[in-house]
Amino acid sequence: FWKVLRKLKPAIVHTRNLPGLEYLVPSALAGVPARIHGEHGRDMYDLDGLNRKYIFLRKVISPFVQQYIAVSTDLANWLVQTVGIRAERVAQIYNGVDLQRFYPRDGSRPSLGLPGFVSAENLVIGTVGRMETVKNQLTLVQAFLELLDQEPKARKLLRLVIIGDGPLRMEAEKLLKNANADHIAWLPGERNDIPEVMRGLDLFVLPSLREGMSNTILEAMASGLPVVATRVGGNPELVDEGKTGLLVPPKHPMAMTEAILKYANNSEMLIRHGQAGRRKAEIQFSIEKMVQGYQQVYDSVLTKR
Repeated sequence: FWKVLRKLKPAIVHTRNLPGLEYLVPSALAGVPARIHGEHGRDMYDLDGLNRKYIFLRKVISPFVQQYIAVSTDLANWLVQTVGIRAERVAQIYNGVDLQRFYPRDGSRPSLGLPGFVSAENLVIGTVGRMETVKNQLTLVQAFLELLDQEPKARKLLRLVIIGDGPLRMEAEKLLKNANADHIAWLPGERNDIPEVMRGLDLFVLPSLREGMSNTILEAMASGLPVVATRVGGNPELVDEGKTGLLVPPKHPMAMTEAILKYANNSEMLIRHGQAGRRKAEIQFSIEKMVQGYQQVYDSVLTKR
């Protein structure tokens, strides 16, 4: 890597998350003028960011970092309060969403699943993300099955869509099949038409155990969907509770069931929160605003050099 940098002579090296952190050392030794590190979130190996070994590693490498960027206030506070980075070295820039690709449904619902899977009368509940433990889609499946038990009409009216692949997919499919609900759920694996899928949903749910700054929440908001999300990481910075969505504790299927039920029983609130989410995405989370933020940080670091 050092040899590559000596050949390329980049003005900036920008690493991301713990796996990329160590590359800032050869970047400094190669004479790269600007070295920036971004924190975008944590995975199961250090869910709360309290692993002593990783904190020590971040402290050791911090002299090689000229500027940190966190995608949420939650991560920025963690860098300062837990890792011990000086506040003036930490910038916070939200992710942006492409408002031209993700926009609200206008007219009939796009086709989802096999023919006859969904109709205009159905309430389609969906999520998008890799099906791994940290994303915790099983809580959504459990909440959906609880809804079916609580509401006699739910099997006729509700549909579940889970987009993504990973080790949890088979377990989710098994839970649905055992409850005789696999015919009202669609788990197609990975898709390359996520904007179209989003426009086919009515309610977006994110059951994660941890999030830095969820791009899928931003995409759902831009698509005019209300959001039910776990109260973790940067999610409360995106979801205005009672205005654009509802927040629930992680690993709490009953709380998620209650939140979904509120929307199932109140179509006016469903529409109002979805419209408010789109407005918030337009004002705060455009791609242009994100790019401007990164440009300012890059220019600032290079000017100081």
